[in-house]
Amino acid sequence: MTTYLDFEKPIAELETRIAELRETADAGTVDIASEIAKLDAKAKKLLRDTYGKLTPWQKTQVARHPQRPHLKDYIAGFVSDFVPLAGDRAFADDKAIIGGLGRIDGRRVMVIGHEKGDDTASRLRHNFGMAKPEGYRKAIRLIELADRFGLPVVTLVDTSGAFPGVQAEERGQAEAIARSTEACLAAGVPVVAAIVGEGGSGGAVALAAANRVLMFEHAVYSVISPEGCASILWRTAEKAADAAEAMKVTAQDLARLGIIDRIVEEPLGGAHRAPAQAIAALGEALGEEIDALATKSAATLRAERRAKFLAAA
Repeated sequence: MTTYLDFEKPIAELETRIAELRETADAGTVDIASEIAKLDAKAKKLLRDTYGKLTPWQKTQVARHPQRPHLKDYIAGFVSDFVPLAGDRAFADDKAIIGGLGRIDGRRVMVIGHEKGDDTASRLRHNFGMAKPEGYRKAIRLIELADRFGLPVVTLVDTSGAFPGVQAEERGQAEAIARSTEACLAAGVPVVAAIVGEGGSGGAVALAAANRVLMFEHAVYSVISPEGCASILWRTAEKAADAAEAMKVTAQDLARLGIIDRIVEEPLGGAHRAPAQAIAALGEALGEEIDALATKSAATLRAERRAKFLAAA
């Protein structure tokens, strides 16, 4: 069952009515196929019109939709022969970040990404995708392993930010994020990142300092959440919509600013409405980007990456 967002209420009403009519039609009491067809066309047009003019805040809500595909769905969808690699070899295995070896349409790769979880138990287990220092140190270990064996690195970013707790700060959260960013920049292999939902703060950048940064059509990417920005500027999270507008968090804005390199289109109504279609589209785009970088030397890959992220420094 689809979970509807606040701005989707008119769509929800139409689709609920269609579902009720279909139940009546299945009962065979009356032929209402033409009425269903008309309402279905109206619902699709309303969906297309609504998603064609989403505000940045509405896109933020879509990016956070609980039914969007998560890392485990992408791995199941387009990564074959996946072998998970756990632990940072220093403290623990952070389940907010999952990584391992696999193949994308035959290409050997190292896949690393944030996992938010899709129900209460798994969200708690994965800490809602908010990684602790050991998560980023695991990512560093896997990036360096991929570099050693000449494997492209694919990262899938979906986090509201790194875990802000006291324990994380005690274990060196800022240092771990900085080192993870450094590992991405230093790798002598192709690094391709995709923002698949939320790309929040340094917790996202730590896995997204890549040669090519892709972003789903309705994903968001920013230095702070709209609510966090609003709390700082206006002392209230109620101004989150204004903050989202000002921060330029959408894929379309970030592509114009040159922050990302490619927008991956989502199915009509967002990735949560047709997960298999969204997963396939991302897998194809990642494969194309890996192939485009495959012939470049380690020195060229490093130079291009550093020019991309350090030019303004």
